Amino acid sequence: MGAGWPPSPMREDTEELIGRSPAIRSLDEEISYAARSDAKVLITGESGSGKEVIARLIHRRGQLARNQLMTINCAGLPDSLLESELFGHVRGSFTGAYRDKSGLLELGHLGTVFMDEVGEMSLRMQALLLRFLETGEIQRVGSDRAQNRVDVRVIAATNRNLTERIAAREFREDLYYRLNVIHLTVPALRDRREDISDLLDHFLRFYAERHRLPKPQVAPDALAQLVAYRWPGNVRELKNFVERLVLRSRTGLITVADLPSEIVPPPQTFTPVALMRNQVVDSMFDRMVRGHESFWTVVYEPFMLRDMTREDLRAIVSRGLEQTRGSYRILVELFGMSPGDYKRFLNFLRKHDCQVPFQRFRTLPGRGDRPGPEDESAGQEAPS
Repeated sequence: MGAGWPPSPMREDTEELIGRSPAIRSLDEEISYAARSDAKVLITGESGSGKEVIARLIHRRGQLARNQLMTINCAGLPDSLLESELFGHVRGSFTGAYRDKSGLLELGHLGTVFMDEVGEMSLRMQALLLRFLETGEIQRVGSDRAQNRVDVRVIAATNRNLTERIAAREFREDLYYRLNVIHLTVPALRDRREDISDLLDHFLRFYAERHRLPKPQVAPDALAQLVAYRWPGNVRELKNFVERLVLRSRTGLITVADLPSEIVPPPQTFTPVALMRNQVVDSMFDRMVRGHESFWTVVYEPFMLRDMTREDLRAIVSRGLEQTRGSYRILVELFGMSPGDYKRFLNFLRKHDCQVPFQRFRTLPGRGDRPGPEDESAGQEAPS
């Protein structure tokens, strides 16, 4: 069984996911669970992580697979057009409405409608959607009565934190509970790095076949760089990147020299400003490691006051991981914090996009004995 996925297009010969991480294997089971009923599903996850593919898999594995799947991106349409696309309109209801038109919810009768980026809906559209979910009635734009009642499964997706939007009065709480019958969370690619090599191989093969070109191979050092990269655009970014690699490949072997600067940063140039920043990082590191001052005083406070950059923070964390051989648990103590600060520290790094992959530090020579099982599990928790 695979795990992971290309956002689009899907393999023609399989409905399985690509990859091997525990997170994806668990998600695959959740998809099968969701497919056993026609209950509403809410899929959350970062942009580019593959939410539409998850919706398609739920539909294909379920009892409604023989009927059509209708999709709509709620973020890309103004209110008036979104209402017409969902509910349809009657002739003469607005300029250009020359005939009656059925909406996606009506066309999706006895099938599935996937509503992407539902978190971007206005409060007015949220009220209209809530009414439909409660009654199943379709009232087209320009009509003064409901036309008919439909039976359609609704799968919604968003990259927004809907509970935060509810607190900010930007999303209806009653609509949230209507949509959130089954909730699936799609992990970001950086949180399942063990899937990157499988996805990379799949995309290389896919685009080589599509463009009728030989499938390139990836050198081990280039693969290590690709696995260490954060992939802020998730699987969508990886997919587009691999297509460029296939089209630009000349020798059939992808090396580090073929990777762009955002994946392999150029060597650091030590300008006076850079030297000054390095001295600041050195001073902070020494205050914690040798002076036994707390991370929360030495680093946290200046960072929150914007007296230091994300790059400075990542540099300090990287230096610490070199000494702890990739163990975030030991790093907490090295930086003058109590063991109880472990989760708070990791949450702080994640929130500000400053976590550093631990894998590269596990094979550094001359750093003492190999970390034990507790260090391994702590390190694995760090980037998640």
